[in-house]
Amino acid sequence: MQADTKLQQLLSQLNTVIAGKPQQVGHCVTCLLAGGHLLIEDVPGVGKTTLAHALARSFGLAFSRVQFTADLMPGDLIGVSVYERGKEGFVFHPGPVFTQVLLADEINRASPKTQSALLEAMEEQQVTVEGETRALPSPFFVIATQNPLDQLGTYALPESQLDRFHMRISLGYPDRAAERSLLQGQDRREMLSDLPAVLTPADLARLRQAVEAVHTADPVLDYLQDLIAATRNGHWFVQGLSPRAALAVVRAAKAQAFVQGREYVAPDDIVDILPLTIAHRLVPVSTSGKGATEQVRAMIDAVPLP
Repeated sequence: MQADTKLQQLLSQLNTVIAGKPQQVGHCVTCLLAGGHLLIEDVPGVGKTTLAHALARSFGLAFSRVQFTADLMPGDLIGVSVYERGKEGFVFHPGPVFTQVLLADEINRASPKTQSALLEAMEEQQVTVEGETRALPSPFFVIATQNPLDQLGTYALPESQLDRFHMRISLGYPDRAAERSLLQGQDRREMLSDLPAVLTPADLARLRQAVEAVHTADPVLDYLQDLIAATRNGHWFVQGLSPRAALAVVRAAKAQAFVQGREYVAPDDIVDILPLTIAHRLVPVSTSGKGATEQVRAMIDAVPLP
């Protein structure tokens, strides 16, 4: 199928830009094919912004980049109405959020007020300015990068906003071979400037329809519901997952199966994708001594496979 060929071309191109991280690149593509927003969290300098740029360009979508800073205001993001004398009235000037892919760089360096300005856009694909609702382009994705919270000048994202991110990934440091290729190879910023679009919006729409058609058998759904129930029993997490989070897991598992060339979701898809789709939505119980991702993996080990 032509769409499958293009998908492989997309993955290959992304892996030439982000060396030595095929699993993380695959997860990013999975997230966007599932129709979700993506949060890339890691220390500075490991390629978060480069990956976000490469994703936007390779998917063939219009994109804007916003560098989130402490003085960024909601109007800088959404847009403002300005009085124009020649038209004898206020004219709306749209902000960078009016695009298909918004690269929100270092999103947790902006104030909570500005972070919250993205909530409506991410959930409803629209923004309300001065009482008037304006639709955003379709498709609309937010690819955000975030620095660890222990760094100076960062603000924790509110829980309501974290819940709008379909998946959260980390790149980590490259291995020795990948780092050597970075040191000897072409500058990644130069590679980005020459990066062609592999997909068109029509291709993306067809791929997403194919993802929706991936079959999820009842035993796999039973397994997922067992895991969701485990998050709610008070043993692992302070508060359990919502039905919206469960739906996010299903969509991500379908997208991963499709990326791997299968027409059905396997239990391993749930196991693989679960920490990336739910850990950022959960707070471990204080007695666990583990981070959310570690706690999710421990919970997976405790729930029997179908």
